[in-house]
Amino acid sequence: MSDSPLNLPPVIPVAVIDDAARAPALAKALAAGGLPVVEVTFRTAAAADAIRAIRREAPDVLVLAGTVLTPDQAVEAIEAGAQGAVAPGGNEEVFKVFQERSVPFMPGVATPTDIERAIGWGCRRLKFFPAAVLGGPPALKAMTAPYAHLGIEYCPTGGVAEADLAAYHAVPGVVAVGGSWIATREDVAEGRWDDITRKAASAVTAATGR
Repeated sequence: MSDSPLNLPPVIPVAVIDDAARAPALAKALAAGGLPVVEVTFRTAAAADAIRAIRREAPDVLVLAGTVLTPDQAVEAIEAGAQGAVAPGGNEEVFKVFQERSVPFMPGVATPTDIERAIGWGCRRLKFFPAAVLGGPPALKAMTAPYAHLGIEYCPTGGVAEADLAAYHAVPGVVAVGGSWIATREDVAEGRWDDITRKAASAVTAATGR
């Protein structure tokens, strides 16, 4: 199955990494704050090497490949060691690569038609993107209600802030929320590891109430 469940924390930090050498320190900083997971986006040339570095030096951290837009990127992510992948939309050719390699994949959905297409592919965990401009938690709750009996899970991402976490997690089916505020591109580039750990811990509290 392309979407065999991964054990996800309540928040998935989304990171843009320009220097792969910084990736292990980022992963360790997130884990120290209670979020042993990072989505490394394929928005820079360093993405695959960053995934390799995390798998090698921070093996207890779950590494997802993000913004996977092409079959070639999908292959690159898998060969780098990504344990799962996420896309902003639903490219069937990308889906097929992950399906063939049995790597969990979350396609992006923005409409009921998107959801039904992903269900047809056999996906049961979907990325709601871009969550904020699509209407946030109320829109997600309304749009997904017809599919509630199918056990579909969602990861809203895009324009999410810490203040939104509790509302998103109150929506049935939400398993995790993705966001880039925990480890911004500038945070990573400047090595602000203590700040990242603090923001990770704060996000956990906001999402879980603990």
